[in-house]
Parts: sequence; structure tokens; C-alpha cells
Amino acid sequence: MFRVVSIVLFIFCTWVNGLYAQPERWQQAVDYKMEVDFNIKKHELQGSQKLTYFNNSPDTLYHVFYHLYLNAFQPNSVMDVKSRTIVDPDSRVKDRITKLKWNEQGVTKIQSLKMNGEALDYKVVGTVLEVKLKKPILPRSSVVFDMEFSSQIPLQVRRTGRFNKEGIEYSVAQWYPKMCNYDYQGWHATPYVGREFYGIWGNYDVKITLPSEYIVAGTGYLQNKDEVGYGYSVKEPKTRKSRLTWHFKAEQVHDFVWAADPDYTQMVHKMKDGTTLRFFYQPGDKTTENWQKLPPIVEEVFDYVNKKYGKYPYKEYAIIQGGDGGMEYPMATLITGERGLVSLVGVIVHEAMHSWYQLVLGSNESLYPWMDEGFTSYVSSEVMNHLRMKKMIPGKYEENPQLSAVNDYVNFTKTGYEEPLSTHADHYTTNAAYSIASYVKGAVFLEQIKYIVGEEAFNKGMLRYYNTWKFKHPNPNDFIRIIEKVSDIELDWFKEYFVNTTHTIDYEIEEMRGRELILKRTGYMPMPLDITVKLKDGTVKTYYVPIDLMRGAKPGDETFNNFKVKSPWPWVNPSYSFYLDNEVNDIDVVEIDASGRLADIDRSNNRWPRLMSAQIQEFDK
Repeated sequence: MFRVVSIVLFIFCTWVNGLYAQPERWQQAVDYKMEVDFNIKKHELQGSQKLTYFNNSPDTLYHVFYHLYLNAFQPNSVMDVKSRTIVDPDSRVKDRITKLKWNEQGVTKIQSLKMNGEALDYKVVGTVLEVKLKKPILPRSSVVFDMEFSSQIPLQVRRTGRFNKEGIEYSVAQWYPKMCNYDYQGWHATPYVGREFYGIWGNYDVKITLPSEYIVAGTGYLQNKDEVGYGYSVKEPKTRKSRLTWHFKAEQVHDFVWAADPDYTQMVHKMKDGTTLRFFYQPGDKTTENWQKLPPIVEEVFDYVNKKYGKYPYKEYAIIQGGDGGMEYPMATLITGERGLVSLVGVIVHEAMHSWYQLVLGSNESLYPWMDEGFTSYVSSEVMNHLRMKKMIPGKYEENPQLSAVNDYVNFTKTGYEEPLSTHADHYTTNAAYSIASYVKGAVFLEQIKYIVGEEAFNKGMLRYYNTWKFKHPNPNDFIRIIEKVSDIELDWFKEYFVNTTHTIDYEIEEMRGRELILKRTGYMPMPLDITVKLKDGTVKTYYVPIDLMRGAKPGDETFNNFKVKSPWPWVNPSYSFYLDNEVNDIDVVEIDASGRLADIDRSNNRWPRLMSAQIQEFDK
């Protein structure tokens, strides 16, 4: 009888646990095999694609969608219209697309499409291919799509294209029909208006055939190095055919980029940890000297980030002169290369950091562009500061390289153009609002998190976030939960305010009554406060006022003197007071956030005694 009861209880508990368990975070997978024949005279490639698609979801799929990004480079495309109608168009685009002639445009044409050998009906709608399936794709199953397609590479306008402003002949990005991602939020068949990307991790096996005088750089590992030469092999082939096939393979990546130019020089640098760095550039007065300085600098960048933020998971990385500025792709970046050394290093650092925050973590950049651009910007500032400290690039080392981002964000809040971080990337009403939100406020998001939980917990959290969520498409909740776990502080309130609203932070010291310090919250967003008290004898004390929503407080560390945690400030209360340890006559200055890290939009009322107007101007400098 006891055994029967036990079995019944076990079944019941398992059923209950199933009801309340978190759903599995599944994700789709792809395996691309593509062969491309490139006609240089027509700037057109003929391609065949065999795509094995793994439906790891619990859902039955009745249709699929592909991105056809090159179709954006046609007059009256969504990208063209968006650029011509937004109030502050990207200076690289403006009305350039509408002026392209037919043989200068980007075009991807589908010539045939089959699933498991059976022909399919499809419809091209701008930059998206809509495919109605004759047989559904069942959960936990795979199918094979066979496609024949052609693409015309446009004149270089944005990211991809031919003949960029520095003379690079081909920067071939977003060039093939790419399966849209399907995740727990459904299909993401997003029309391409020039923003960023969201892809499915998988394997790529790509063969590119073109005239043999062209040198090709791209994603992945070249499989026929000895046949190709050009720096990929220690020995050059004695002869090459008139047309050469370049065979690349890459595993666990979500895109594939390549570039080609007959004048590329390749530098190869083997890092101490075995990673191979490849540099492709056109020699010249504006490039050679600075590019030849890059290998030890880039190795230092990778070493620093590997230790502090997580290990780069691939064996190679290529830095390729091309494109229209800087754009990240798996295992490679396209950058314009005719730059001064600091600018050149800066763009490489930023694009390389995307290898961590987009190309390995892979958040949905349409929904959360700040989780890539903002995190990348934050870490890039830390890396550049590290290089300045090591004297590897000129410039002054900063105590906190994030303060400029805090100030830029604060200044933008006063323009009236700010939009919430939760805005879909394609639907910001201005490019300025998108840029400030994604790059600047995204970085400030991290600086505010560090302010709340302390540096030790923050550093642990950044490393744990990467190691926990790499190759899993994390969302904002996933990051917040990691920081909550390492800090033992509740942070959902911060995400709701800082991500989903444009409410701002503004605190002031309202009054000093003897030893009583009276504080006031004049902004809508609550935050904990670091309050520094400097005595007339030079002694410095720090008081930390958490808010009740945190259910905890950060510990003191070496950056604080005489650190004391006060009772939590109830978040609904507009004012709060506590007693200092010293009489007012013994106090020289009391200041909210003497570090300047808190994104307080009006710092003129953060000190007691108040600064005079002339002093405020000097303080702001």
C-alpha cells in the first residue's frame, strides 16, 4: 500500500512541477551549403543553396520566411522611403538609393525553391521572401530546402556593396537568402530598413568562385589554403587557374560575410593562446603604417576581454578593410581603413566587441538593440581606456571612461526626443533617438547597474552573463536575473523604469538641519544614493541609501571611505532624511554621487552648501 501511495504522489508531484516549470528555451538551427559563381563584369553572382532547417520548437510550422536584404537597395524600397522621410536621415544613405540606376541596384532573385525535393510557391515582398509550405514542418524535425538564386551587388551605400569610398571593390554582406528566425516570440520576418540583424546559429559551408587575381577575406576557416595562397598558406601555389574557388567553413555562427579585392595585403598574427588574427588592407600612404601597428594591439584587446568578459570561442578573427565605416559579422568585421591610429583602433575595438555581445550572445537586435550596441559601447570604452593605460595608443587614461556616456545621455533627455529603450529598432521616430538609446543609454544602463550593485558583483555578473547565455539569444530579463543572483539585490524595478519608460533621475539635497540631512526626489525614477560627506579636517565619509524595492544593498568597497548603509528609502516617498555622524559646523561639503556616475539630470542641487552659478559652470566642465 505504501508503495502504491508513493507512486501516486510521485506522478502527482511530477505533473504539478510540469505545470509550473519554466518552458525550455529552445532555438532553431540551420546548416547552409552554398556555391557561388561571381561574374565580375556584371557584379552578379549565381548561387545554389542547400539549407537543412532544424525545427527545434514545439510548434508546427506552416510557412517560412527568408530575408532578401539586397532588395533594400532599390528605389522606393522600405529602406529608401524610410531614409527619405525620416527627419534626420543617415548621412551615408539620404536619397542615394532612389538615384541608383538599374545596374547599380541591389537585387536578389529566386529562381527555384524546393523542400525535400518538392517545388514550393513563394512570393517576394520587398526584402522578405514569403513561402507557403505544402507540407508543414513538424516539431523536433528537420527538412531540406534547395534554392537557386542570383544576386546583383549594388554600388556601396550602406554596409554592403561594390567600390566603396576607399576603393575596395567588393564588400559582400547580406548577400544570400537568409532564413528568418523563429523563436518563443514567433517569426521575425523584419523588413530591412538599415538597422541591425537577428539570425539563427548554424554551420556554413561556402564555395565562392571568381577570377583568381582577387583575394578573398571572410567568415570562417579557409579549407583550401595551399591551393589559394595569398597569405593563407606559408607557400604560394606555383600557378593558379584563371578562376579560383575559395572554400570556407564556419560552425555555430549566424551569418556569413566576405570581401574581395585584387590589391589586398594579408597580415597574419598568431596570438599566444593560439587564435589567428588576419588583417586585410590595401597598402598605401593612408593605411600601411597604421595597419602594421595593429597585431600586438588587437592581441592585447582579445586578452583583456577574454579574461574580464568571457572567452572568444572561435580560432580566427579577420579585420577587413571595406564597407562604409564599421560593421560586425561572425569571425570578421568590415571597416574603413584610411584612419589615424586611434580612430583605426577605436573602430576595430567596437566591432570586435560585437563578437561577444551580438555574434556570440545574439540578442534580438530589432527588439533590444541596446543589449548589443550599448553593451558593446560600454566594454569598448573600458578596452580603449585599458590600451591608454598600457601606453599602446596615445591618450589620457580616465578614472571612469563611462562618464562621457552618462553626460551625453543626460543632455539628450533635455531635448524632448528621447524614446524608451523598449522601442523596436525600426520604429524610432528619429535616428538620433535610436542612436542615443541603443549606443549611449544602453551603456549607461550598465553603469547604473554597477552603481546599484557595486563593482565586484557587476564584474562577476558580466562574466557570468556571457558564460551562461552565449549562443542562446538572451533578453533583458535574462541579464537582470544574472545580476540579481550575483548581487542578491532585486532589480526588476530598475528594468521597468530604465528600459520601458523615459522617466529620469533627479535628486537634491533640500536642507541641512543640524546633523539631519533632508533629501528630495524630484525625478520620477527612484535610485539608491551614494552620499559623500567631507569634513573640514579632511575626513571623508560615505553613506549609502538603498531603496526599499531593492530588498538589499551593495557592500562597501575600496572606493568608499567609512561606508555606512542607511535604512531603505520607501520609493513612494518624495523625501527622506537621516542623521549624519557629525555636526553641521564640522562639515565642509555634502554631495549626492560625488563620482558623477549617477545619471542625475540636474547636478546643480546635489551639493550642500549650494554652488554659486559661476561655480556650477566650472563644475560642469
